Amino acid sequence: MIFVPITYKGGVFRHDEVVDLIEDLGGYIVQKHMIAQEVVLQCLVPKEDVELIRTVGRPLGGEVTVAPLVGTEIAVVSPSLEIHHLPHSSCDVAEYLRRAGAKTNMVGLARGFGKRIANLNVEERDTINEHDLAVYVLGNFEVCIEEKFPHLRRGIRVPIVLTGAPPTDRLKAVIDPPVEGYVGEMGRLMHRTKRPEELSVLDEMVEEVARVLDERRAAIAKDPLSVSPARLMDVILEKVPEVRAVTHPTPVTVQMAGLRVKLSYESFAKELRALEIEEGVTVGDVADVLPSKMRNYIWIRIKPFSETNTMV
Repeated sequence: MIFVPITYKGGVFRHDEVVDLIEDLGGYIVQKHMIAQEVVLQCLVPKEDVELIRTVGRPLGGEVTVAPLVGTEIAVVSPSLEIHHLPHSSCDVAEYLRRAGAKTNMVGLARGFGKRIANLNVEERDTINEHDLAVYVLGNFEVCIEEKFPHLRRGIRVPIVLTGAPPTDRLKAVIDPPVEGYVGEMGRLMHRTKRPEELSVLDEMVEEVARVLDERRAAIAKDPLSVSPARLMDVILEKVPEVRAVTHPTPVTVQMAGLRVKLSYESFAKELRALEIEEGVTVGDVADVLPSKMRNYIWIRIKPFSETNTMV
């Protein structure tokens, strides 16, 4: 079954009918937002049922759009969180990715500034590697990007999309070895991106991120995961009641090949490993349950079928 990431926006009235339909079709609600009288559902649904959901939701005032970033977690990396590197562009990038369905985390580097001392420490590297993709929001000068970026990418295993003020072809020319995606003409700004030409660049950035993530999905499909991250999320929400007491809007964050569970690793890691998914198969059988570098959370990395010879 091929799942498609979608966003449903509509009124609160009778939205439970859409939720029930999605679950009956075998889909998953990744995240649910209720804002005043509007509800936003970020979902993974069977590809052949998208039109059915659109048809059912239309009389209720609902709108269904394909959202390629739903079910992903992206690190937005800036050389620092100081005013020199973070006027507005990094925040706009993170917000625009959220609107497309992604869960984003800002990563400001401790020593990302200065061509002579730019560096990436071990904790920052491991934090970025817990995500599905990293968007590097760099600056306006080509020579600065060329000299600093090799140090800022060292040890990063996830796909990288590089942004900066030089044109895309110049970014490709100065980066060796190449990264998975480039977005040029997007440097640091001293105002929020609200002009049409600025918003069009952000649209291009979302398209580039979506393209890179689609390539990663295709690579994962060649050796499928032992369990779907969305299904594992449902199992955890059902069988670990403490998760529902977490006040974070996404107590279980779905990734392309794993989950971030926002519970204490020391208190709940053993319980999660022993959690039964189906017919004696536990989470520990099909995934690594690891301490996250983000606070004291739990990072679950699902193993591919080739490692477990199990599919649930």
